[in-house]
Amino acid sequence: MSTRLPATVTGYFAAQNRHDVEAMLAPFAEGAVVKDDGQEHRGTSTVRAWIETTTENYHPTVEVIDVASDGDRTLVHAWVSGTFPGSPVRLSYDFTLVEDRIARLEIG
Repeated sequence: MSTRLPATVTGYFAAQNRHDVEAMLAPFAEGAVVKDDGQEHRGTSTVRAWIETTTENYHPTVEVIDVASDGDRTLVHAWVSGTFPGSPVRLSYDFTLVEDRIARLEIG
């Protein structure tokens, strides 16, 4: 197990904290899947819509607490703040990377 945050994931979180939709979408693979809040978003256009809606509604920012990587998976625990009830909350981000692209992201 490694505790190093991959550059792809670092870039994703930096873009999220800037609320930069284009930069948040950039690291996702064409057929990427995102599971968040009990819903699955599949493919670039659907992932874009999820990013836009989440950013507009909640203005989330992320502070990474810890990281565990093993092969193509990276698990990140973070404090997430924003304009939602209960903010801040501790969430886990389970990334699957394929060729330095986000192929799958599960948030819980």
